[in-house]
Amino acid sequence: MSAALVKELRERTGLGLLECKKALAAAGGDVEVAIEELRKSSGMKAAKKAGRTAADGVVAMRISADGKSGVIGEVNSETDFVARDENFAGFVSQVMDKAVELQTDDIAAIAGGEIEDARQALVQKIGENISVRRVGVVTANDGVVGGYVHGNSRIAVLVELTGGDEELAKDVAMHVAAVNPAVVSPADMPEDQLQKEREIYTAQAADSGKPPEIVEKMIEGRIRKYLAENSLTEQAFVKDPDVTVGKLVKAAGASVAGFTRFEVGEGIEVEKVDFAAEVAAQLGN
Repeated sequence: MSAALVKELRERTGLGLLECKKALAAAGGDVEVAIEELRKSSGMKAAKKAGRTAADGVVAMRISADGKSGVIGEVNSETDFVARDENFAGFVSQVMDKAVELQTDDIAAIAGGEIEDARQALVQKIGENISVRRVGVVTANDGVVGGYVHGNSRIAVLVELTGGDEELAKDVAMHVAAVNPAVVSPADMPEDQLQKEREIYTAQAADSGKPPEIVEKMIEGRIRKYLAENSLTEQAFVKDPDVTVGKLVKAAGASVAGFTRFEVGEGIEVEKVDFAAEVAAQLGN
């Protein structure tokens, strides 16, 4: 079999190199015949779904019994219906078990072997693309790890505290889930992000007619407000708006070392299909 034929079949089916070679050999080198035969097999069912975007799904979390480490993960499906299926939930549990066992965020290591076998079997059973998107591991060096999963399993957060206890960490995680801060403290905000904000405020103030020194003060005031609104320690605590998160943890003799927040589908670009245009195009052919 020529490399070009094998490459074409792989691109059109998403199947492995060896399977494509065997299918082509059985089809006498005819790609179309090979595809027809593969479509008759259950394995092709999973491959056909590979091009569809899995942007729904769930997030999950595991925290060790001693509260010293936690694992957070996201597994995607194409629809919310499948995300609520008990078979899908079982697969998510398998993925999280593997992540806890390996204590790694390396998806290639987690999602290979028996996990990939289980994924393929699930795809064949439910008829949707399923993907293990990401995993995060948080370990407390001198404190605790606590977490929170929103009721619909679409947002999960792990928080590492220096000092404090798991209940406090859980409260902070709940706040992070609700408010979604960008960084832990103002000092953690990337300088390039601050520069972008400064440029925006400068442009907004350009037509104010105020003296340059006043304009500069306005800009710096807006930067301080931006940092306060987007830094976890400066935000008003969701369960008690009279206190900031920073003061809350400080009162408990603790500090926030970091947080990891996963929300289902964030950052995934979903192709929007204009079905009316698609039908019209087909009718026009």
